[in-house]
Amino acid sequence: MSYIANEKRYDTMPYNYCGKSGLKLPALSLGLWHNFSENDDYTNMTKMLKTSFDLGVTHFDLANNYGRPVAGSAETNFGKILKTQLSAYRDEMVISTKAGYYMWPGPYGDFGSRKYLISSLDASLKRMGLNYVDIFYHHRMDPNTPLEETMGALKDIVQSGKALYVGISNYDAETTVKAEKILNSMGVHCLIHQMRFSMLDRHVEDSGIIDATHGAGIGSIAFSPLEQGILSDKYLKGIPDNSRAAKPDTFLNPNNLSPELLEKVRRLNDIALQRGQTLAQMAISWLLGVGKVTSVLVGASSPAQIKENAAAVCKLSFSDTEIKLLETIIKGE
Repeated sequence: MSYIANEKRYDTMPYNYCGKSGLKLPALSLGLWHNFSENDDYTNMTKMLKTSFDLGVTHFDLANNYGRPVAGSAETNFGKILKTQLSAYRDEMVISTKAGYYMWPGPYGDFGSRKYLISSLDASLKRMGLNYVDIFYHHRMDPNTPLEETMGALKDIVQSGKALYVGISNYDAETTVKAEKILNSMGVHCLIHQMRFSMLDRHVEDSGIIDATHGAGIGSIAFSPLEQGILSDKYLKGIPDNSRAAKPDTFLNPNNLSPELLEKVRRLNDIALQRGQTLAQMAISWLLGVGKVTSVLVGASSPAQIKENAAAVCKLSFSDTEIKLLETIIKGE
């Protein structure tokens, strides 16, 4: 039996205009950085994508190198599921991918040259079985390639029809403004900036990135909103054997889970419970309600996690008292 989406999928999910554009993004977007490789459970992947869409999550975010150890396998798996299960709903989806980090050996498979970006997008489209993506990002700044070349490649990608919009990721404040000015001079708008941002990682505020993004009319989407699971209840009683912190190949170093940090997390968890939320839900709500991002990009390992995260959009407001108390805890006062 073919998949039929939930008829009420748009009833509770908020949709926000992405910067100065006509494109709306769901408050919650699904990232496929983890759990969509060739080593992961294909049935579980399918369930997660269906569950997300049924909850009004219309934005699915990938990159050329997602799915390691086989870079690109996340796009391949997503493409298979899209073709066999979700193809009838393609026009209701925003699909994004990126290039900028290492993808293939030699001098042309990394950073921001015109050759790399265009070649990478062509390969991504082939893996996913698509004629275009909705958003194509340059994934990180390139210290050697002229910014005009990188932005020129993004402009040509839009004009070729291979992407409807373009964005940037992991750019600093100064380069964000420069990139938007260059694109504007070419008749293309930088739609969105994908940035690492969470209650525990506020560097985009401290460095002026979020202000520069909003000032330029660029939308914002936060990745790692739960700090690789720290902003959840999974580490309150130690490090579970099946958690990311317990795995050798991970961005989360267990040595960073200090007693001071875990105490801070416990205090944040107490506030979440008082609000009638899980800690993960409050962390997502905070980014949307206080951090003022367009969308929060979450990863998941199960449909249950997606359902829990999606419930965060039902409670986005914070009182002044809550905001002050959270700031006190976060700053370790």
